[in-house]
Amino acid sequence: MLKAENIASIKQYYFALGVLWLLITILLLRYFQLQILNFDQYSKKANTNRIRKVTLSAPRGLILDRNGEILVDNHPTYILNAIPGELTKKEESFQFVAKVIGIDSSVIANNYKKYYRGRFIPTRLVKDLTFEQIAKIEENKLDVEGIYYQQFPERDFPSIVKASHILGYVKEVDKAIRNSLNKKNEYELGDVIGWSGLEKKYEQSLKGKHGVQFFQVDAFGREVGFVNEFPPQNAEPGKDISTTIDLNIQKYLENVMYGNRGVIILGIPKTGEILGAVSMPDFEPDLFTGRITEKDWKDILNHPDKPLVNRFNQGLYPPGSIVKMITEAVLLDNPNFDPLIEYNCEGAFQFGDRVFGCWNIKGHGKLNLSSAITKSCDIYFYKTIKYYDFDELAKYYKLFGFGKLTGIDIQGESKGVVPTTHYMNKRYGRFGWSKGALLNYCIGQGEVLVTPIQVFNYINLLATMGNSYKPHFLKKERSNTNDTLILSNHIWENIITDMERVVYDDEGTGKSANPSYPNAKIFGKTGTAENPHGEDHAWFVGWMNFQSEQYSIVILLENAGSGGTVAAPIAKEIFNNIINKNSNSS
Repeated sequence: MLKAENIASIKQYYFALGVLWLLITILLLRYFQLQILNFDQYSKKANTNRIRKVTLSAPRGLILDRNGEILVDNHPTYILNAIPGELTKKEESFQFVAKVIGIDSSVIANNYKKYYRGRFIPTRLVKDLTFEQIAKIEENKLDVEGIYYQQFPERDFPSIVKASHILGYVKEVDKAIRNSLNKKNEYELGDVIGWSGLEKKYEQSLKGKHGVQFFQVDAFGREVGFVNEFPPQNAEPGKDISTTIDLNIQKYLENVMYGNRGVIILGIPKTGEILGAVSMPDFEPDLFTGRITEKDWKDILNHPDKPLVNRFNQGLYPPGSIVKMITEAVLLDNPNFDPLIEYNCEGAFQFGDRVFGCWNIKGHGKLNLSSAITKSCDIYFYKTIKYYDFDELAKYYKLFGFGKLTGIDIQGESKGVVPTTHYMNKRYGRFGWSKGALLNYCIGQGEVLVTPIQVFNYINLLATMGNSYKPHFLKKERSNTNDTLILSNHIWENIITDMERVVYDDEGTGKSANPSYPNAKIFGKTGTAENPHGEDHAWFVGWMNFQSEQYSIVILLENAGSGGTVAAPIAKEIFNNIINKNSNSS
């Protein structure tokens, strides 16, 4: 057998052998790096391809009335999501899905752009899918890579009331909203967040905590089962909150105010609890759940009556005669003032070169402080301004809670305006106004502006002689008290007696509020506030003592005319409803 001559030297042999072992060593080291040192890193990447992480949305807490009746619930709906990294032909997939479920593909494309956050983060495509649409997606699941559906708890309003300005509404979290949040990591795009009312105020209690579920997927992104090594984490529902609202009272107030513009607030003075509150016009509470059409939304947004404005804590109004009890307190606190001295009302009063009129142009004749309150005479108060000055009156307005926030647990509250000499000088200049402004101020006109919730707080202070709690909607054992308002007993007694006469005297402006029930005692005050933008606003404020309980009430009807003629009869209806309800249950 012939042997070939070995032309390679021993050095070349050892060099080739060394290179071979070097390559094997590099391969082994690389294998060690991939399988041992970087196992976690590449394991996560592999799991990303085979495991889909699905966030489980937490149902928001329920909102209940004071008796446990559900005001706001959750309704399961379906949403369609996509995993961007699993979409091989995005545009074709969107067009196919749109055709399957019967919507415009541009809607899907716009939502994809709106909610996109990353290649492997679920991106919402469509919400509020019907069962029929889900069935069609299920039938075509093999043809839609990287697209899946899941349940989503949407806000639902099963009760017989709207209470839209109390409950508020939620909004979907988009990129702009998420970036503005302090705790943005707690929210994903497409989540809902409380945006107004109690939904916003108690967001941290209501929102709950997300859960997570892991699914194993095949090469086409289709779910093929659960991942045993990653157990699911259940979502934690939000906490339920109980409100002070009485469902039946709230419904009655909404019915009474239907077709009007204005506010009614009914509550319990000694606790500050609000049993019912209506701001009209209002809106459907499911406004932002996707059930309203774009046309309806634009109609509400551009409506001249501004139904989205919460009038009871944002609306600013001249109070008119309902604050004459503040002026009464100022007068009674002056040792030089005699409440029994009579002043003559001729129907008009000249001050400098101006003539100030009374609402009764014929005049009330001679009257003292008590009869001036009873008949709501303006001239009497014009003639008694010598007993106080502008800033002293402002001081008493502030003592009764005007010009500052009440602390109501509905955000967006307005402070109102309580003018002082500094305010007037700043607005008009030192010589741009005169003492004549005090004549308007003392009867609740001029620059003073209040919110209905401030008026409610004011009435509670009167009803409890300065010992009420701050107005609130959350039912709780303890609430924040008002700053104690200390006035002499004779001042409280005079005010309360005069407010009783307003309702029960034959010439009282609030006699139309009297339900004529022997076991109920009504205290009230009417107001007809001049409105520079239109017809006068009608006010009635007061409270009822009935069966060892007090019920305070504030009624404001915008551009409705006389408080005694229009607002007081509505108070009578509401008082009668409370009397009948409590009489039947006892």
